[in-house]
Amino acid sequence: MRTAPLCRAWLAALTVLPLLAACGTGPNPVTNAVSGNEAPVAAAAAELVPVPLGVPDGMAAAPLDQPREALVPEGWTLSVFARVPNARLAVWTPDRNLLVSVPDDGRVLVLGPDGAQRTLLEGLTQPHGLAFSPDGSTLHVAESNRVVSYAYDAGAATDPRVVADDLPDANSPDLRGAYGHELKSVAAGPDGALYVSIGSTGNISVEDLTATPPRASILRIPPGGGPVEPFAVGVRNGTGLAVAPDGAVWTAVNGRDNVPYPYDQPYGDASGSSFGEVINQYVTAHPAEPLARLTAGRNLGWPYCNPDPDTQPGVQGSPQDLTDVPMVADAELNPGGRELDCATLPAMEQAFPAHSAPLGLAFTSGELPEPYAEGALAGVHGSWNADPPRAPEVSFFPYADGRMGAQQTLVGGFQDPSGARWGRPVAAVSGPDGAVYITDDDAGAVYRLAPPA
Repeated sequence: MRTAPLCRAWLAALTVLPLLAACGTGPNPVTNAVSGNEAPVAAAAAELVPVPLGVPDGMAAAPLDQPREALVPEGWTLSVFARVPNARLAVWTPDRNLLVSVPDDGRVLVLGPDGAQRTLLEGLTQPHGLAFSPDGSTLHVAESNRVVSYAYDAGAATDPRVVADDLPDANSPDLRGAYGHELKSVAAGPDGALYVSIGSTGNISVEDLTATPPRASILRIPPGGGPVEPFAVGVRNGTGLAVAPDGAVWTAVNGRDNVPYPYDQPYGDASGSSFGEVINQYVTAHPAEPLARLTAGRNLGWPYCNPDPDTQPGVQGSPQDLTDVPMVADAELNPGGRELDCATLPAMEQAFPAHSAPLGLAFTSGELPEPYAEGALAGVHGSWNADPPRAPEVSFFPYADGRMGAQQTLVGGFQDPSGARWGRPVAAVSGPDGAVYITDDDAGAVYRLAPPA
């Protein structure tokens, strides 16, 4: 286990962080010892009903070459808007077209109102995040190694200007090709500042904290460009990155895998302490994955602290509360809080169930009908290693007065009870026509979710 003091590591990377390393050596305390229910999945905002996926002629390639059914709010419909292999993040242009990033092809595509496609940008290095300046005149594209800003006008992106260069990716000499989360997201603040997600290189790669710039972080690019600076750290993989209508920066984070049991007590029917053991049932339900409001200097705790949503901490089958989720010390890297006192970190405002793998994050602001008019949309990719697998979905979180409400399922049905899937949403963005457009990199599609006419 690592014993180097955390304070020196993070203060070197970001001196404004309000954190103190704890000096205790004991494991996390025992709290309760009663049984509960299985960890919940997202709740529906309203009753969801099954509807057939509409597939236009010419778009029925696998896996949409057989009838598919989704769960949506009553009266809503879901149809295929376009087929885009490996479609990732999306953003609407000022002239009412949809941009979609395709990192595998190095392209950014334009989808017109009828779904017709053309290439806007090509020859890029894994373009992923897309964001427009508040006035719509500038398009920002996050490649794996840099952020480039383009003048945008009349459907054309011109005059590229690199605003952040030499960002870490698999080609960075010190990483030698080992980078598990090199795709980057970008969001634009109302003051013209940009925020860029820098994922961790691995599951618990502590060296990310002292890299320059720090990985597992959200960086800030000053308005007009300039040296990047850490804005928030301890963010394992904040692919979901968006600025709310009130200017607040939010991130949806993929948490660690194979988390060891962090309490000095038996888990389930074990006869002795289970502290430090990797237990499949515990791993399936832990840790929760944050949806957090970022402020300058905030630390989300990774890899030393994990969000624990159990209302009866350490108890197998405990009910979970995914609002204001407290942090617990990681048994592998931070036993007893000796690297970081997790109690000094603020709770996660909201969280997804473990292994949800939230990716795209975008806010709605009046484009959709109630109860979805004001809130956040998240593409939930679904787990790769939980048992049973966490199902993919499109989630909605109400947002009002700077507070994020609880997760609700807006679109489900991508996974059957056996765990087999026909789609995996990446991002969902509300369109100027009052519909939601959803990218799916697994099915190679963009869907249109339309409310009742």
